[in-house]
Amino acid sequence: MSIYLSKCASASVLREAEAARRNRLEIVRALSQGQVSRRELIKWGVFTSGGLLSATHGLSPFVRSSWGAIPTGVPRSPLFGAVAFTQPLLRFDVLTPGAMTTMSPAPTREANTTLQAVSPLLGGGYGPIEGRPPGAIWAHQGFDDPRCAPQVAFQATQEGAKANAAGVYRPEVTARLNCDFDPATMPVEFRFHPRMPLQRSDKVWTFNGTLPPKLVMGRYGHPILFRHHNRLDPDQSRNGGFGIHTISTHEHNGHHGAENDGFTGAYFFPGQFYDYHWPIVLAGHTSVNKDATDDRAGTPRDDGGVDRIPGDWRETMSTHWFHDHMFSFTSQNVYKGNAAMFNIYSALDRGNEAIDDGVNLRLPSGTAKSWGNLDYDVNLMLADKAWDRDGQLNFDIFDFDGFLGDQMTVNLFWKPFFNVEPRKYRFRILNASVSRFFKLALSDRSPMIQIANDGNLLPNPVVLTELDEQGIAERYDIVIDFSRYALGTRVYMVNLAEHQDGKRIAEDLSLSEALSGNSDDPCVGKFLEFRVVLPLSAPDQSRVPATLIPNPDLSAIPVARERVFEFGRGGKQTTRDPVSSYFGPWGIETNDGDMLAADFGRISAAPRYGTREIWTLKNGGGGWDHPIHIHFEEGQVLARDGSARKVPPWERGRKDVYRLRPGGTVKITMQFRDWGGMFMEHCHNTVHEDNAMLLRWEIDDGGTPMLRPLPTPIPTPQGVTFRDPDDVLRTAY
Repeated sequence: MSIYLSKCASASVLREAEAARRNRLEIVRALSQGQVSRRELIKWGVFTSGGLLSATHGLSPFVRSSWGAIPTGVPRSPLFGAVAFTQPLLRFDVLTPGAMTTMSPAPTREANTTLQAVSPLLGGGYGPIEGRPPGAIWAHQGFDDPRCAPQVAFQATQEGAKANAAGVYRPEVTARLNCDFDPATMPVEFRFHPRMPLQRSDKVWTFNGTLPPKLVMGRYGHPILFRHHNRLDPDQSRNGGFGIHTISTHEHNGHHGAENDGFTGAYFFPGQFYDYHWPIVLAGHTSVNKDATDDRAGTPRDDGGVDRIPGDWRETMSTHWFHDHMFSFTSQNVYKGNAAMFNIYSALDRGNEAIDDGVNLRLPSGTAKSWGNLDYDVNLMLADKAWDRDGQLNFDIFDFDGFLGDQMTVNLFWKPFFNVEPRKYRFRILNASVSRFFKLALSDRSPMIQIANDGNLLPNPVVLTELDEQGIAERYDIVIDFSRYALGTRVYMVNLAEHQDGKRIAEDLSLSEALSGNSDDPCVGKFLEFRVVLPLSAPDQSRVPATLIPNPDLSAIPVARERVFEFGRGGKQTTRDPVSSYFGPWGIETNDGDMLAADFGRISAAPRYGTREIWTLKNGGGGWDHPIHIHFEEGQVLARDGSARKVPPWERGRKDVYRLRPGGTVKITMQFRDWGGMFMEHCHNTVHEDNAMLLRWEIDDGGTPMLRPLPTPIPTPQGVTFRDPDDVLRTAY
């Protein structure tokens, strides 16, 4: 079976695929624009009752035929004469922090329900300016607590692609360290390569509508208020054939109240904003080290010192990201560009490699500022993409196994190069794909040092010549020492993971196989070139210590409950609400119950506040690979496939995404502390998530305002209403 049309495909095969693409496009457009529902498509025979596209020639170019299955549904993306490694990799665009007094209107503890006119395209009338659900239940937890009250303000818009004007882009490094790109005089046009077409504003939606992707830099003890403005077109039909203009922003693995978690059913509309309160506190801040006496639990000061903060220093986090979590549209909206990164700095990981205070780990970063230096600390967002014959971003919303693009991008640039000095660099690598896994190596088999997984520094660094398979949403922080190379050397980052479909990796190739160019998967091989061309500007003062952050010891905390979640196919829908319920080929089974399709009005688990539980995650079989994400609390892996010995070193730290692998199981333990509300658990192959592999769970204390069970928000442009849960599983409590 081939996954993309061969370069030597016959003219008749190309015509067949293109005709199928055009025929299906009308249905894609109608479904994505809300003109028809999936239930109507079942009646018409376009979908099967299981939620799969009917295998009909002339409609589905990935049905069986003489030329196999083609998940992209189109011929390979044209390159328009672009040559690999001829454009620079630009650093992330750092969002500008501001004082809380700059926010207008001022943020409020409960949602701001001031009325404004609503576009006739959204039903007209009047609705609130803030899309956050109103009232005490969705009020910002800890908003009036001096330890958690917001101190730093960030604002960003969600809008269509446009140029990043000269003088606006802020890489926070010199032009020399950004491949000689001068942001003061040079605009950044929105195209994947200078020889490729500009992206249309209905095809790509990013933070502020611009390239490169955005980066928020925060530090513990300095809580953030992130105001997200929805400036997408209120006309739902102007979406370029995929994506929806309602959004919900999830700060991935953020330790804060559910009102700020980007709950899939708490979305907001064009013309509204949503104030997200990210307190950035150490987990356990209400029960561990409450008097802030431990030097290792701290935040970096501007003068080079440290302020102590309460909480468990072993719960310190470093590399996060945030992205859309709109119900049943997450894959489409993230693919369109709704993804950014978030670096968190601490006394342990302060982003200054020279300060030697006995706490700072002195990881590669730089020395100019007391904290948050990015000179040698580089964010990399990896994502496969596909575009049509006009060069416009393309997506197949009918590929329920998992969508695969055929072109590799780094920070949304196609196969770029990056200039480095002969010294140690830290790379924070995010897999921001929809369904693709990666397995990374350097082209000369040189070692890399993995220091973090999922935003959490490992107990000990791990030296590898090939990283483990990296699931969707996982973050791998690695250190590469370029001092081993002579000036003028070029070395490449290589992807070894070959896909044949969106189910899983088909095969991990050897380095020589991946470099041969013989794979049918166009995303195998070199995708980022490192050029060791910059003379060393100053001595490398960074280090990678043998001990990073040990895991918290949970042995003294009793286990209140054990739960089992199985992820598989054949999820049935027991509720029929057109807003909160969804059907699809996927589902989740809880505690040996039914395999259920997603409904954000259903409560599947409700652990008690202040308790610890053990959860077993099971793959239901079928040869699939599911990267499972549990919101809010990071966990520790106790066993893989029933054995603690099968947990590899790079999974022995704290995690928030758990690879199940075909037929596999993972047993984890988690605590439920500090905050409450409704959270989610789902497969982060976002195509699986959007097609019903998602559930809601919640934490409450049984008192006001955290009622048991919590009412479900139902958003409209004219205001959010609440209703009782659609369903509460008998084993939830």
